[in-house]
Amino acid sequence: MKTITDRHQFILEKLKKEGKVNIIDLVEQMGVSGVTIRKDLKLLEDKSLLYRTHGGGSVHNPYATERLADEKELVNSDEKRKIAKAANDLIDQAESIMISSGTTAYEFARALHPAMQLTVITPALKVALALSNRPNIEVLQLGGLVRQNTSSVSGAHALQILKDISCNTLFMGVSGIDFDFGVSIAYLSEVALHQKMIETAQTVVILADSTKFDRRGLGRVCSLEQVQYIVTDNKISKNSIQALEDRGIKVIIA
Repeated sequence: MKTITDRHQFILEKLKKEGKVNIIDLVEQMGVSGVTIRKDLKLLEDKSLLYRTHGGGSVHNPYATERLADEKELVNSDEKRKIAKAANDLIDQAESIMISSGTTAYEFARALHPAMQLTVITPALKVALALSNRPNIEVLQLGGLVRQNTSSVSGAHALQILKDISCNTLFMGVSGIDFDFGVSIAYLSEVALHQKMIETAQTVVILADSTKFDRRGLGRVCSLEQVQYIVTDNKISKNSIQALEDRGIKVIIA
């Protein structure tokens, strides 16, 4: 398959049948280099004929679209509860943790029943309310402007509080995990706060169901190299698990 027209036609026909293509498979099937395939995928993306993803291309947009919080709570709810339960094992002897906004992070808070005294720092109002009367938990609510969609604060006041804080572990919900783009969320107004929480924590734990992989939110909060753990469900692909472990990330399957 020597001509660019033949290659592009082959890729588009495969996309139509299967919904996605893999660079390694295309190299074997067409007898060209990976560099050539990547250039082909870039040209096809420029023509709005596909979306490039980690290791290939897809007919589906990898950019995460944001729903209202009440709607998101109904999506993959069983997986989120399992992730929340599995993530609780990572608290161990921590004296302080941070919990971000997001429906999976909220489920984690609902499942939190520490045997020892624990300080929870959070920008999320729903998380703070869920934990406010919980035994052995002291809540530090970060201050700032409240965003309606996430019921979470952002802005200079929250950042100022975090300047004087050190924390064991951050449990963070995200909108997307992409092997090239990194970890991202949907709202640019909350990016700076998430970045500061990551800087403040000694350990970063991502709570994300398998639908968040190969997707991108609008704002990048960190690279995968800044993450120590990812807790997800059993629908994650083996290739994704291997790629994460190759970067030194411990993957926990709920």
